[in-house]
Amino acid sequence: MQELDSKIIDETKQGEALAPFVNDPNIYQKHFYIESYGCAMNFSDSEIVASILNKEGIGATNIMEEADLIFLNTCSIREKAEQTVRKRLTEFRKEKKNRPGLLIGVLGCMAERLKTKLLEEEKLVDLVIGPDAYRSLPQLIAEAETGQKAVNVLLSRDETYSDISPIRLSSNGVSAFISIMRGCNNMCSFCVVPFTRGRERSRDARSIVAEAEDLFSRGFKEVTLLGQNVDSYNWINEETNEEITFAKLMEKVALVSPKLRVRFSTSHPKDITDDVLYTIAKYHNICNYIHLPIQSGSTRVLQLMNRTYTREWYLAKVDRIRQIIPDCGISSDVISGFCTETEEDHQDTITAMEYSKYDLSYMYFYSERPGTLAEKRYEDDIPLEVKKRRLQEIVDVQYRLSKESNERDLGKTYEVLIEGNSKKNENDWMSRTSHNKVIIFPKGNHGFQKGDYATLKVISCNKATLIGELVN
Repeated sequence: MQELDSKIIDETKQGEALAPFVNDPNIYQKHFYIESYGCAMNFSDSEIVASILNKEGIGATNIMEEADLIFLNTCSIREKAEQTVRKRLTEFRKEKKNRPGLLIGVLGCMAERLKTKLLEEEKLVDLVIGPDAYRSLPQLIAEAETGQKAVNVLLSRDETYSDISPIRLSSNGVSAFISIMRGCNNMCSFCVVPFTRGRERSRDARSIVAEAEDLFSRGFKEVTLLGQNVDSYNWINEETNEEITFAKLMEKVALVSPKLRVRFSTSHPKDITDDVLYTIAKYHNICNYIHLPIQSGSTRVLQLMNRTYTREWYLAKVDRIRQIIPDCGISSDVISGFCTETEEDHQDTITAMEYSKYDLSYMYFYSERPGTLAEKRYEDDIPLEVKKRRLQEIVDVQYRLSKESNERDLGKTYEVLIEGNSKKNENDWMSRTSHNKVIIFPKGNHGFQKGDYATLKVISCNKATLIGELVN
């Protein structure tokens, strides 16, 4: 059996780390190199960091050896991500021995949780900056340049970076993230996010719409509204006393232009209201795709996870989505081997996946995270080999469901957004449907460009990708 900490059924995702494009090196005296790990919020945060540093005359480079500062934007959700970051920090320290003036910093979730170890015990970094402290980067860099260790991991109740225009790192020029809220109030017992990113706070809706308008004016054709739990977005305009819910926010962004696609991530099932579903159904340019994490199909385990819903409630929500948006794509997160999980609980997860017919899933075996409620309350009592065996069974089910989902698309016609060249063949385009499925099709002599829309008929598929042909 394959050794798995996590298995993602989405072959369009390429690894965990991302280095930025080069901002014109001739206009900056100093340069930074950044790698981002974990969720889309971390990648979005790196774009905020790039904007802050640019204003200080520090430009991005994708060549680590040319950088004056190296940053890792980190994730604490999975143990594997932390192990990867530690390995990279060790490699960067070797580079620092050859260049004593080089500064190494850790940003994000690991920064808050492991600041003492990283700075004092292991002496791996010079700067530690939490996700709410990026505005202090210039001062912290100046402090570190004097030889002092620089730290700011304070969490904020109001920081949303709403006035900062992100620098789009490694952008394809077609799709972009827009962060709409920060933090999380859902105290899922397995999750460290509320402790590393703080409480929920929603960004000014006017700044979100303005950012979407700016992106569209610069040629972007798709935005993804980001948050730890976007559906709980709630902002009140104090001037008009208007309450903006997530459904209203989506509508405002959709109205920027019918040619601007709108996606969102991530959702908590309890907050996917009928208002949200009807808004998706109403607007052609709001994508028919919902990421609906189940985590476990067992009501007993869900209660231990503090997910606030039962198996029956979740499956009823799937039914409601398909009732209001019949062709909606649904994906999920699944955890195997949570504390006390039995074989019966595991089978409940399998059957819930089969009922929901997910197009894809992000699947992991449980790894206890220090500081979480589960770590304090429960014993991590499922043997590793059992976790891996159950995970493999979950993965096998999802492979089958993904293949069956794609086979149901054979012969259907979809409007797609062209994102760029196919990774396997530069003579093919890689495009994506509203339902978040990748369709590859030949370029031919049709004159399409990246960012164009096309209409395709699905002629073949595998478990991860659709193959299409152009419809006149």
